Amino acid sequence: MAQTTAKQRPGANMRLIEATQYRLPPAGWVSILHRVSGILMFVLLPFIIWLLDKSLTSDISYGEFTSAFVGGLWIFPAIIVKLVVLALIWAYLHHFIAGLRHLWMDATHSVSKEFGRVSALVTLALSIVLTLALGFKLFF
Repeated sequence: MAQTTAKQRPGANMRLIEATQYRLPPAGWVSILHRVSGILMFVLLPFIIWLLDKSLTSDISYGEFTSAFVGGLWIFPAIIVKLVVLALIWAYLHHFIAGLRHLWMDATHSVSKEFGRVSALVTLALSIVLTLALGFKLFF
C-alpha cells in the first residue's frame, strides 16, 4: 500500500511576517474604510439623532446642543465631543464620496485598474481634505 501525502493548499506555509508585508492597493483601502465609515455611522446613530433633536426642538435645546461643544456632555469633556463629531464628519464624507465613486463605476462601467487606483486616491484625498476643513471650523 502506497503512502499518500496530504496535498497542502497554496500559502499554507505563509508566515505571519510575510502576510503583513502585503501592500493593499488604494482601492482596497477605500473599500475597507467605506465599511468602517458605515459601521461608525451606524454605531453612533443614537448620538446623531440626539444631536438632531437638540438642534431642532427649541431655542433652549439648541443652547444645550451648543453647550456640549463648549462645556462637554455628561462625563465627557468638550474635546471628546468634538472628536466624536469629527469622526462622524469623516465617516459621512468618506462614505458619501466612496459611494459616489461606486455609483460612477457602475454607471459608466469604468472598471480599469488605473481608474480604480486614481479614483481611490481622489476619494481618500477628498475625504481627508474636506474633513480637515470642517474640523478646522469645528475646533476654531
